[in-house]
Amino acid sequence: MFDPGRLVMVDIPGTSLDAATADFLSAQKIRAVCLFRKNIGTEDEVRALMRDLVAVLGPEALIGIDQEGGAVVRVTFLPQPPSAMALGASGDADRAEAVGAAVARGLKSLGINWNFAPVLDVNNNPANPVIGERSFSSDPVEVSRLAAAWMRGSLREGVACCVKHFPGHGDTHVDSHHALPTVDKSRAELKALELVPFKALLSQAPAMMTAHIVYPQIDPDRPATLSPELLGGILRRDWGYDGVVITDALMMKAVAERFGYARSAVMAIEAGADMVLAQGSPAEQQVAIDALREAFATGRLTAQQGETANRRLDGLAAAYPARAVDDSAARAADHALMAEAWVAGLTALRGAQPPALDAPLRVIVQGDVPTDKVSEAGPTGRQAVALFDGFTDVQVQMVDDIARLDWAGVPRDGRSNIVVSTRRARYGGAAGGWRPDLHLALWNPYQALDVAGPTVLTWGFAPGALAALKAWLEGRAPASGRPPQGLQ
Repeated sequence: MFDPGRLVMVDIPGTSLDAATADFLSAQKIRAVCLFRKNIGTEDEVRALMRDLVAVLGPEALIGIDQEGGAVVRVTFLPQPPSAMALGASGDADRAEAVGAAVARGLKSLGINWNFAPVLDVNNNPANPVIGERSFSSDPVEVSRLAAAWMRGSLREGVACCVKHFPGHGDTHVDSHHALPTVDKSRAELKALELVPFKALLSQAPAMMTAHIVYPQIDPDRPATLSPELLGGILRRDWGYDGVVITDALMMKAVAERFGYARSAVMAIEAGADMVLAQGSPAEQQVAIDALREAFATGRLTAQQGETANRRLDGLAAAYPARAVDDSAARAADHALMAEAWVAGLTALRGAQPPALDAPLRVIVQGDVPTDKVSEAGPTGRQAVALFDGFTDVQVQMVDDIARLDWAGVPRDGRSNIVVSTRRARYGGAAGGWRPDLHLALWNPYQALDVAGPTVLTWGFAPGALAALKAWLEGRAPASGRPPQGLQ
């Protein structure tokens, strides 16, 4: 008889496995851990952590991570992949496959066997606060094509993918980390857009992650994560999906504040999920585990439900074992691949041209962008200013909040005014009056809709993205990417 602890994925503190955490994992029969930036030390430290985790979790360990690309990358010493939309801008499926393979090689070199990527959300809502450049496109067919290629690369290299967020997070105005979004669409409307990539990749995806979103025309009371109509109905019964289904984090406010850890853990398995992602303190994790144990003991959850979920998870771990494989022969080439892919995605809008190296410039940029706990912290103003190291006459105007920029106060003194955005959020209506000579959006490409004038999109701010933009500014690289519909 399996233990319900095997159906729970937890997070852990620190860059090494302390005795108390190891005892907790062992006592609760946990086999799955999700890593975050807080767990990533040096490469040697990560490898040691993986060895210690597998020793405690056992040979059927599942060690997950969000190594999507762009701003959602936890291990930064590995070759850093472009965001999905950067790959979408180049439109090259072979490149997407190569990037997916390189990401997997890096993770496999550490012993990580489960990547919560690629994103299958169709970002058809420019106001979406959480998906944006994490999506390959606003076109569901293009999302399907490029995500399939990315996943082929990853699976070939031996790292399990987990497509997300079923049944689609692309058309939301609310970030489910902070509140409960609603997408008021019929099943027919979802079938025509959001569900297209999930259905297309159904047979290839070894795992799926759920969305904490209410689709009231299908289930008015529960988000997809907890919905028998969406998980047990559409995904399991109608589509016949027998891969692993894992919830997005139960600690996200969309679920935690409305349903709580205990209730949501049980409801998720009841709905058709196989594993719940229960981040938080050991006490919070214990609540989810105890709730599942009680549900199985009382018969609310049946032994068959538990055994089926455990079978799927065992199969995933067997197919993609958590075993480190040396990638040193490929590491340098993979770094070069990522750099080339960032260049290929660089996109110029509205006739944007690089300024002359001796032109007098004014660079306006926000000084600091802290992490929002989902993506990493944005680039610093200092990093943005370094893009102009090759120019001879640069004046810097550092601001606390770029969205509060008063354009009327920007001097008209013959300098070219260049606005560099290092933040994730859209600017809002205040930017409608801005008239920069050049606008550089280093994170959210949809900021191009807020500011009139020539714009360059990098789709992210990893070193490869900044190097590509610097090369363009200095006339050494093209910006030939094609933006998705809605940004053209």
